[in-house]
Amino acid sequence: MNKIPSINLADFLSDDVSKKQQFVSEIGQAYENIGFVALKGHFLDDALVDKLYTQIKNFFDLPTETKKRYEIPGIGGQRGYVSFGKESAKGRKEGDLKEFWHFGQYVDNNPKLELEYPKNVFVDELPEFNEVGRTAFRMLEKTAKYVLRSLAIHLELDETYFDQYVFNGNSILRPIHYPPIQYEPKNAVRAAAHGDINLITLLMGAQGKGLQVQNHNGDWIDAIAEPDEIMINVGDMLSRHSNNKLKSTIHRVTNPPKELWGTSRYSIPFFLHPISDMKLDVLNGCIDEKNPKRFKDITAGEFLNERLRELGLKK
Repeated sequence: MNKIPSINLADFLSDDVSKKQQFVSEIGQAYENIGFVALKGHFLDDALVDKLYTQIKNFFDLPTETKKRYEIPGIGGQRGYVSFGKESAKGRKEGDLKEFWHFGQYVDNNPKLELEYPKNVFVDELPEFNEVGRTAFRMLEKTAKYVLRSLAIHLELDETYFDQYVFNGNSILRPIHYPPIQYEPKNAVRAAAHGDINLITLLMGAQGKGLQVQNHNGDWIDAIAEPDEIMINVGDMLSRHSNNKLKSTIHRVTNPPKELWGTSRYSIPFFLHPISDMKLDVLNGCIDEKNPKRFKDITAGEFLNERLRELGLKK
């Protein structure tokens, strides 16, 4: 596969059974073959997207010393600000050329999870930043719920199988700023080749060149969304759970041509995580003679902590 398929969530939400089934078939085939789709018909409207980008740019334009006040020690970068170059891809020594922010779950009526998750960090200088972040979090979470329902049908599970695990899940909205490149980077790129940790990732801001996806032949494909689309890819948790039937694809963000080094890039991934207690044990329906069980039993919380240590965000 040499192109990212484009699909429309409105087909899945339609009362037309054939349209719904076609969506399930198309997303299932895409995730078995390339692990990425471009999705139209999501729940983010243009006004919300514009507000979000405005507030994100306002935050990253703040002085470095102001931003660093919101970098909270001891939580593995799970909430608030993470400064430039601090995160690296698994197996890489060089830090990625980016800084970012984390909005986390807004827990609904669950005191146990409120204690488990780090608290969200509020930026005093930009009250609207906090409000818009929360609204965008909810709309992306809503979109993700229906995408997972379609995948549950594809995997021959109950349609609402994933609902119980993603409600109040440990999800993250991550606005990223790739600052202008000031000098020739030594082996560093904006985001080195990696797979995502979570169930699925919804990515805003893939409208220009930079994001690349590696297909099964090892070729790098440009992943460029239309203005009304968001990119959605399978993460390692869902890949494990489906015995790699649904593919968590390696992807990267390349450095721009030298003439564009002076420009910033912004992207906003939403990492949909389940609750920590979810068992990622391989689904029985994904095991057969040709596809024996590939992964050990593990919970989502255990797997997340393991990966955060590998990324250098947790000790």
